Amino acid sequence: MTFRFIHSSDLHLGKRFGQFTGDLPAKLREARHAAIGRLAEQARNHDASTILLAGDTFDTETPASDMVRQALAEMGHHASVRWVILPGNHDSLQAAQLWSTLCAQAPRNVTLALNATPLELVSGVTLLPAPCTTRRPGRDLSEWMDNAVTGDGTIRIGLAHGAVTSFSEEGAGLDVIAPDRARRAGLSYLALGDWHGGVEIDPRTRYSGTPEPDRFKHDRPGEALLVSIEGAAALPDVTVLETGTFSWRTLALDLLDGEDAVALMQSLLPEARARRQVLVTLVAGGRARLEARAALARAVENARPDFAWLSFDDAALATECDAGDLDAIDRAGALREAADALLAEAGDTARSAEEREIARAALGRLYAYAQVVA
Repeated sequence: MTFRFIHSSDLHLGKRFGQFTGDLPAKLREARHAAIGRLAEQARNHDASTILLAGDTFDTETPASDMVRQALAEMGHHASVRWVILPGNHDSLQAAQLWSTLCAQAPRNVTLALNATPLELVSGVTLLPAPCTTRRPGRDLSEWMDNAVTGDGTIRIGLAHGAVTSFSEEGAGLDVIAPDRARRAGLSYLALGDWHGGVEIDPRTRYSGTPEPDRFKHDRPGEALLVSIEGAAALPDVTVLETGTFSWRTLALDLLDGEDAVALMQSLLPEARARRQVLVTLVAGGRARLEARAALARAVENARPDFAWLSFDDAALATECDAGDLDAIDRAGALREAADALLAEAGDTARSAEEREIARAALGRLYAYAQVVA
């Protein structure tokens, strides 16, 4: 037989995105809710009967009641798909009120994997879930899978949330899932959640990543995995499916003295129409003259309204200048005296590298100010 399903995780419904202002947090939260429909669409398009959510469906243990109700309603709307929800570390079984609410309100096509016991998905296919009992259980909750009894020839699928070796979203202390759990437990596939970027541990063990990006750390689109298994002994066939609405990008702008900084920046940015769905951190490094640095800062400000969010980090961009460059600030007077002093500090080897760079940055700001008021 062939069993085909979607492996996803880390929807983090209700995530606040407090680092942003304006209406962007609300847009990002709505995109996470909309990921439910996009997952269902992918399941229908690829004849997958089941969607496995490997933990952290909700961002907290106390999500807003309207958000929970609306998520369940959206899942229920896609009645041809069976949803299996595993408690993760953000929405662990310790959140008793959350899970009792879900048990009471879940539609017929939503299954809650709340117990470490075999769960038949279809005839010949058994799910072995490892629900998170607390935010930091401190032990390998997937260990029970090794001795789980299933019938001969059964396709065994593990479902767990947490770290394998160094893969963890919350640092040390969660590195508890054996990386060879699939081999030990005779699993056809081990579906993992927690790491927000897709990772293959071995041919039978994968992190799906999140279907809607929520940080710059992974620099990947929103993804889910289409998994097809033709038999208990067969290796799974895994296809990456893009599911995201927003894109989070970190772009490195490495400059050489004399290079056209604005042209290089424009070559890195996505085409204009796509920018409204993109969050960008632009990191400038290398060396640039005062004029190029000021032109780059103006170009960034001009481009900012095109994007959902645009951040510019030029802390590693060194400023090249000499006395001739200062004429563009002023030829005499207080501004020129300040510029001369900053240039001297920037080249003073008796000062620390940090102090010299602060002087260069201040000189760059003074230059930009002089161009505005000129």
